Amino acid sequence: ILYIGFFFLACIGNGLVIWVFSSAKSLRTPSNMFIVNLAFCDFFMMVKTPIFVYNSFNRGYATGHLGCQIFAFIGSLTGIGAGMTNACIAYDRYTTIANPLEGKLTRTKSLVMIICIWMYTLPWAILPLFEVWGRFVPEGFLTSCTFDYLMDTFDNHMFVAVIFTFSYVIPMSMIIYFYSQIVGHVVKHEKALREQARKMNVESLRSNQSQANQSAEIRIAKAAITICFLFVASWTPYAVLAMIGAFGEQSLLTPGVTMIPACTCKFVACLDPYVYAISHPRYRAELQKKMPWLAIKESTASDTQSTTTEATAAPTVQSTTT
Repeated sequence: ILYIGFFFLACIGNGLVIWVFSSAKSLRTPSNMFIVNLAFCDFFMMVKTPIFVYNSFNRGYATGHLGCQIFAFIGSLTGIGAGMTNACIAYDRYTTIANPLEGKLTRTKSLVMIICIWMYTLPWAILPLFEVWGRFVPEGFLTSCTFDYLMDTFDNHMFVAVIFTFSYVIPMSMIIYFYSQIVGHVVKHEKALREQARKMNVESLRSNQSQANQSAEIRIAKAAITICFLFVASWTPYAVLAMIGAFGEQSLLTPGVTMIPACTCKFVACLDPYVYAISHPRYRAELQKKMPWLAIKESTASDTQSTTTEATAAPTVQSTTT
């Protein structure tokens, strides 16, 4: 029942993001290409849910070896792809804030980065699929499949350690570093504005329009913290589970316990479109045009108040330099 809810929530949310961002000219920016790629990963992560649901109603490994391999292959590909896409989004926002004049990505550079994401991801899905290194096996209540982290061999321990590093440690480190730098720039900029205002004996250097709307810098900082929290909350349980299975006390990993990390990953795949896109005013405006019966009531003035750094970060950093 939980997975059926995840399935509809994620497919509708991510499907809308892919459709609106791909069809609206105003949203076809280099930065938004990463959001579409993330929605693509989250969408296909949940497309395999019917295999899990079928197994669940049959109380076990009902779809056979082929179904297990398909389930695990898609999960590995989209899961690691989503993690690296999050890292690229963090990099894009960091460069836009740190270097507003030259840091904006071009369409070509964004496309190359997306191709690199998939080239980086493919080996970790193909190697266990063909059992060249590692393998895919049923997990939990034998209703879902993932890579084998329980086989007690040196080769498998090495595989678990390496995939842990490349699929979790590297993207996690990139995300934390870039977003911590963003928050640092925001704090520094706000401090500079307050000091300048004090020297000029004014209450604030912001215009009336800026005072009427929430500070763009604060919104960026809040989004950064939310994104970091979501990534940590979704993938840390799976990473810990794999390390316990390979190097710790395997008796701790009951079928019920091993299903918890799988649920957290699927839950975040449902939340991603709302964090990245539904908080995006231009996205809401386009959604209002295409589906007026949703009664979103987004003001067209919000087009200039986008929470994406491509629209807000550059002016705020430039004001500091002036």
